[in-house]
Amino acid sequence: MTDVAEALGDASFSVSMTVNAVPRTAQVQTRTLLVEYLREGLGLTGTHVGCDTAQCGCCTVHVNGDAVKSCTMLAVQAQGCNVLTIEGLEKDGQLHPLQQAFHEHHALQCGYCTPGFVMSALELIEKYPDLDEARVRNLVDGNLCRCTGYHNIIKAILSAAGENRQHVQV
Repeated sequence: MTDVAEALGDASFSVSMTVNAVPRTAQVQTRTLLVEYLREGLGLTGTHVGCDTAQCGCCTVHVNGDAVKSCTMLAVQAQGCNVLTIEGLEKDGQLHPLQQAFHEHHALQCGYCTPGFVMSALELIEKYPDLDEARVRNLVDGNLCRCTGYHNIIKAILSAAGENRQHVQV
């Protein structure tokens, strides 16, 4: 380990970001992952840790509008950023249309991977107006589900994408 890494290993920094439209400031260690800060620091436990290696996508959140696997990002890297988690999608007690589509199409079983799929799908719907089944299957490749077999997840995403073309926005 280098002298700099040793010196910073236990250092604490003030970090400020907006999480689900709420400004947040906290002291975090330099090695604190964004997923740890969200779950342990803010109590936003909808963001799951599935693999710790960026393979499963359970920890996906949006940082400045881009889907990011929060197990690969340090909390200090989110300084000044806008972070959106699964908890931030619900508005006035109503599920976001994408969450509602997952419910209606039975696109979950144990539910562990669902927040990551929803957050990844949200980016797909916003960035790709011409989604079809093949494209969705290709684009959600970075998310793993060990229960459903993906069929209903794909149906839910395509259903929400159709609604999005008419009026749905975050």
